[in-house]
Amino acid sequence: MPYFIFDSQVIKPRFECRPIYDIMSDLAKRLGVEQAFTEGRSQEDWLKWMYEQTRLQNNDPDLPNYETMKSQGIYKKQYDRPFVALESFRKDPIANPLGTPSGKIEIYSEQLAEIATKWELKDDEHITPISEYHPSFDGWDSPHRKQFPLQMTGFHFKGRVHSTYGNVALLKAAIPQEIWINPIDAGKRGIKNGDLVLVQSRFGETQVGAKVTPRVMPGVTAMGDGAWYAPNKKGIDMNGALNTLTNSRPTPLAKANPSHINLVEITLLKSMGVEA
Repeated sequence: MPYFIFDSQVIKPRFECRPIYDIMSDLAKRLGVEQAFTEGRSQEDWLKWMYEQTRLQNNDPDLPNYETMKSQGIYKKQYDRPFVALESFRKDPIANPLGTPSGKIEIYSEQLAEIATKWELKDDEHITPISEYHPSFDGWDSPHRKQFPLQMTGFHFKGRVHSTYGNVALLKAAIPQEIWINPIDAGKRGIKNGDLVLVQSRFGETQVGAKVTPRVMPGVTAMGDGAWYAPNKKGIDMNGALNTLTNSRPTPLAKANPSHINLVEITLLKSMGVEA
């Protein structure tokens, strides 16, 4: 994707809103590690530094300087031939090693093998130096499937950048939050396209519209990430917030949100749709 976009600020922060970087810098100051955290740079100083690193690493004489880029907002690179991935490494792997410990494309990772021997892992957690299949917690063989038989995965949503822009009314109207469900699973539950449904897991529940589509396989559902949490008085989310349903247990290696391994059940709340 040979383009570069500079997101410029539209309005100044309103009321007591502050940039996350300023908040974290103040926290670092109170903890006595401000210099180690900021390295003496403001947020814009870091932007300028990272931009210059980008210019140096890409070795692109056409890439404008920071101020010009900030003003014009977008830069498109035109190529006279197809892009070749890892081209310099392929031409001379010794002179142009990769950023892996070995400098090569690694199929077997010695670094992962070492981590697997040192980290404390639970019985259902696995870190392997080469790709292997292991059932995950809240996976297809979980005992919780008796109550929550549908596997739910999360995906990046075209109406937001994770949660950013999740409060923009025009975007919410144009691209409503939905949970995708296969026609076979929908038929068993009396759900039609556009119906209001209740999605429940062991960890929470949310109301959202249903999208009945064969683009997900039977037994699997999918919902976009980043919708803002909006609970009612009973604690039921009314906005299709995926994290309402996810396990708070982190993934074994990345220690990230397990947003792709959720077990849920979907029930019809209100019939309001039409056949897909």
